[in-house]
Amino acid sequence: MSIMNVSDYTIKPLIILGWVHPETDSKTVVRRAKSKKIDVLAPLRKWINNINVKTPKMAHRICQLIPAQCPFARTIKLFGRTILTIPPLCKINPVYEELMMLRFTALSYLAEECGEDISAYC
Repeated sequence: MSIMNVSDYTIKPLIILGWVHPETDSKTVVRRAKSKKIDVLAPLRKWINNINVKTPKMAHRICQLIPAQCPFARTIKLFGRTILTIPPLCKINPVYEELMMLRFTALSYLAEECGEDISAYC
């Protein structure tokens, strides 16, 4: 049984290259490759990054919706032997860092601005 590597399933930027003619130099090819990157999730990332936590109710809702730890990592055992290991899917999520930053912003707002105890969310 092989162990799955999470990095094999992460989303990598797409690079679209055209045909390279023998007379073109390598710098032109590199410039073309860099200009063709497509980030489909950029609008979603920008929208998440632009969310401002303004009210305690909003901060509490964000902290409740975004878990502190990845809830999907599982090890399935049968008769004491590991049958299947499901990796933490949060690392596969392409907007994971943005969601964690939003959660951190909400926790900081509750702790610093509102003076509330955030230990329930940690």
